[in-house]
Amino acid sequence: MKKVRGSSPVTQEPSGTPASPSRQANAEQLQGLLERETRRHAETHAELVRTRDEANRARLECQQLMGRIELALRGANIQAFAQDRDLRYNWVVGSRNDDATSSLLGRTDDELGISTEQPALVELKRRVLATGEPGDCEVSFITPERRALMALHVDPIVASDGSIEGIMCTAVDVSRMRSLESEQRRLSEDLATAAQRYEFALRGSNVAVFTQDRDLRYTSVSKSLFGLDPKDIQGKTDDDILPDGNAAAMVALKHEVLEQGEARDAQFRFEHGDVTRWYDFHLEPMRDVSGSAIGLTGAAVDVTDQKQSEAHLRLLMRELTHRSKNLLAVIQAMARQTARHTGDVQTFLERFSARVQALARSHDLLVQESWHGASLRELVRMQLSHYLDQNPDQLSMTGPDIRLKPEAAQSLGLALHELAANASKHGAWSRSRGHVDISWKTLSDGGVELLWRESDGPKVAVPKRRGFGSVVIEHNLSRVLDAKVELDFVSEGLTCRVAVPKNQLVA
Repeated sequence: MKKVRGSSPVTQEPSGTPASPSRQANAEQLQGLLERETRRHAETHAELVRTRDEANRARLECQQLMGRIELALRGANIQAFAQDRDLRYNWVVGSRNDDATSSLLGRTDDELGISTEQPALVELKRRVLATGEPGDCEVSFITPERRALMALHVDPIVASDGSIEGIMCTAVDVSRMRSLESEQRRLSEDLATAAQRYEFALRGSNVAVFTQDRDLRYTSVSKSLFGLDPKDIQGKTDDDILPDGNAAAMVALKHEVLEQGEARDAQFRFEHGDVTRWYDFHLEPMRDVSGSAIGLTGAAVDVTDQKQSEAHLRLLMRELTHRSKNLLAVIQAMARQTARHTGDVQTFLERFSARVQALARSHDLLVQESWHGASLRELVRMQLSHYLDQNPDQLSMTGPDIRLKPEAAQSLGLALHELAANASKHGAWSRSRGHVDISWKTLSDGGVELLWRESDGPKVAVPKRRGFGSVVIEHNLSRVLDAKVELDFVSEGLTCRVAVPKNQLVA
């Protein structure tokens, strides 16, 4: 028997000798084993091929996915990168500059110096490495293209044994966002300033700006309107807030603006009890983005004062016509009376001119007060201004604040002029130590009494004939004003008492 190395001993049978049954069975068993092993190896090989193909497909898909992720990151201005515990960059995606990416790999932040806040950036990353807690910050990066503001999020990279082997970072470019936020803040501030100026301008004016919906319910009101507070107007219609009959014409015009879509202007009068108010309205349709009218906006200007001024002006014009005729009549009467009591032209001109000037002073005072009336104190001061300027110590004046109607101011002004002229020529003011005291007081019946008293002048005697001054003082005041006049020529000095009735005073 021959022994073969590495195999079991085989007993060689003589040629042509039939195999034993056991030997035949072993051979068949061996053959089956070989076939099974062959099939198993073939299946293993096929599995390996499939695994290889799947791995290649997965690698390709992973590459494609990474490409898409990197493309998405670039499009969103986001960069992702990883650093080891020494803060050396070992992976970077999202950069639009391949050279910049390659320049980062293997280097640290301190070596690169890519941020203007380098110490704070490195401190954040080291804190994440030390604590394992994520961190966030915003830092400025210097890129080849520009300086960019990045929102940085740092996460720890945890190994399978739980240790921290590095950090994973995402950097989002928020430069444009911050720029837009800054611009938005600026625009908001500008808008707030403009709104503040707009509100200030409205508060300081008599213009009310409002908006209404299609049902004409007020949605906003800038200030009081129709004598009502904005909070009492909002959410209501004109019919709700205005008395019957006041709103019909205005509501009809507003519906016309909504239907025709055109701006309109109109003026309306509103009655509130005994008060009448006038408004100038400007109305325009308010549209949405599609151009449809969703309501209206308007401005209401309170022109009540203007209307009252116009009415007063018309009254003044009528009064002016009437008073001009009366004034001409008064001047003609003054001319006749002055001529009657003077013997030569020069004296006539002097006296007539002085009397016309006295009348003009009363008119000046009335014009200053828009012809509503005149202060008695101012009337005395204006008529006696010439004497006050020369000898202020020779006159005293006391009395409450009294306002005379225009007719009373004219007549009493002429009387004061005549009293002053007489005192200057014949009475207290003809001497340096003479004095005139003028006082007035309110009477129990509502009228006013004016008292002119002279003292320390020459002795006074009752005149033998009455001149123009006496006519103006006694007859004119009595006839025109229904005043009670008393002239007392006592030797110590002239005294004149004038009681003006209540109907000649301004309430």
